[in-house]
Amino acid sequence: MLTRLTIRNIVLIEALDLDFRGGLGVLTGETGAGKSILLDALGLVLGNRAESGLVRAGADRASVAATFEFAALPPAISETLSDADIVIEAGEPLILRRTLKADGGSKAFVNDQAVGVALLREMAPALVELHGQHDDRGLVNPRGHRALLDRFAQSDPASVTAAWAEWRAAEERLAAARTQVETAQADQDLLLAHLAELSAIEPQAGEEARLAEARAAMQKGERLSGDLELLRQLWEGSDSPLAALRVAARRLDRIAAEHPLLADALGALDRAVIEASEAEDKLSAAASALVHDPLALERAETRLFDLRAIARKHRCEVDHLPDKMRELRAQLDAIEGGEAELDVLSAAARKAGETYSARARALHEARITAADRLDSAVAGELAPLKLDAARFRTAVTELPEERWGPFGIDMVEFLIATNPGADFAPLNKIASGGELSRFILALKVALAERGGAAAMIFDEIDRGVGGAVASAIGERLSRLAEGGQVLVVTHSPQVAARGRTHFVIHKTSEGTVTRTSVTLLDAAARQEEIARMLSGAEVTPEARAQADRLLEGV
Repeated sequence: MLTRLTIRNIVLIEALDLDFRGGLGVLTGETGAGKSILLDALGLVLGNRAESGLVRAGADRASVAATFEFAALPPAISETLSDADIVIEAGEPLILRRTLKADGGSKAFVNDQAVGVALLREMAPALVELHGQHDDRGLVNPRGHRALLDRFAQSDPASVTAAWAEWRAAEERLAAARTQVETAQADQDLLLAHLAELSAIEPQAGEEARLAEARAAMQKGERLSGDLELLRQLWEGSDSPLAALRVAARRLDRIAAEHPLLADALGALDRAVIEASEAEDKLSAAASALVHDPLALERAETRLFDLRAIARKHRCEVDHLPDKMRELRAQLDAIEGGEAELDVLSAAARKAGETYSARARALHEARITAADRLDSAVAGELAPLKLDAARFRTAVTELPEERWGPFGIDMVEFLIATNPGADFAPLNKIASGGELSRFILALKVALAERGGAAAMIFDEIDRGVGGAVASAIGERLSRLAEGGQVLVVTHSPQVAARGRTHFVIHKTSEGTVTRTSVTLLDAAARQEEIARMLSGAEVTPEARAQADRLLEGV
């Protein structure tokens, strides 16, 4: 709840420190005393637009701080602070502060940590719910009506939300798979052509190296074949060196015994014949190994060029062509398997949609039933609040399928008709601000709903009414404040008498200086203020006696 409001140099307020308690708190005072200034100051610290005109004349800056205390931080506040990397320990108060310079510049703080004003604005709905003459938030905003009706019906849309998430996820998986299959099918003809081309050439792992090596060998044989042929002719002719050596060896053999040196010469000549014979054998072997076959060379070169050309086409190495063939076959298999997977995913999406629809329809029926009960409950509150000619209706409208969402298939809106025969219209179409505030009070009481905010503020909800109606308003405000905190700015003594705490707002002037102050009243001062509200400027004994009766009656 809101426990403290500190204001410095805001319009007519020079310095003000207000401490609040739970339950119903009332603020009273003469018209024009400055009650709206308090609301403007609170709005500033909750992220409203900073107007330089709020800075008190003669001051260079103004500031407002609001302190809130919780047994545990509301989830919405906790999540917002966590996203902003602000840590508040258990039991530590939440302190919002806003400073404003006379030139219009402003700064915002949460527990003395500088933040953007947007952060204050984001937290505001969970901190203060304001219902005033021109309020367009809280119950007036249709965006919150569905959640209010669900709480009244004690319905939990969590299962619908979960079913919606699963349905969306199933549809997304189906769409992704369908896109993949459609893309693959569009490329199917091309995939088949590529695979046929590769299958025709049948690339083998390591084939490029083997072909390149064979081609190099055959090209070398082509270059050496002429020289080898000359050598072959030289060694194989009748006057070849080897034949001459053999003739010489035979002749020397006949006379070698005649002299030792001839024997040595014969030995050397025999060795030369042997070496020459080995050379001849090696030349024959080389000639056989380097046989030049133009057709074989042409076939090897053609094969090598074809492999390299298709590898460039697929932007890969020649050795990776077998992998490319397997990849193409896998893609083609995926097209066939993808169509089967589509059937599975389509069935899953259909089942998820049916689950969501069933849960949403059950929630829809619960809302319809709860709407009837709520309409009856609100109708019972209208007459005591001088709204007996008005009618209230909770409109539960089924949305077209394209607008279904995580909270179901319904749009919920609270509608009213203030005069007999008038058409129903949204709450914010009511012409009278006082009627609007009373309608909201009736709806709050019927909902038994304090709202999600830490504090609720009603600004002059009793305008234009008195007597029994004002008493009914006070009684309902008191009920609404049980276990929470409600603040009301009022001119009605019947409402003021219901307050657990009572503040009075004064405006004083000293020469050209005007100041607004706020005082927490004790029991005696409270009786005197209520008597003033009953009698006007002059407080009479009768007014004091009536004030006592009002206070005793609550």
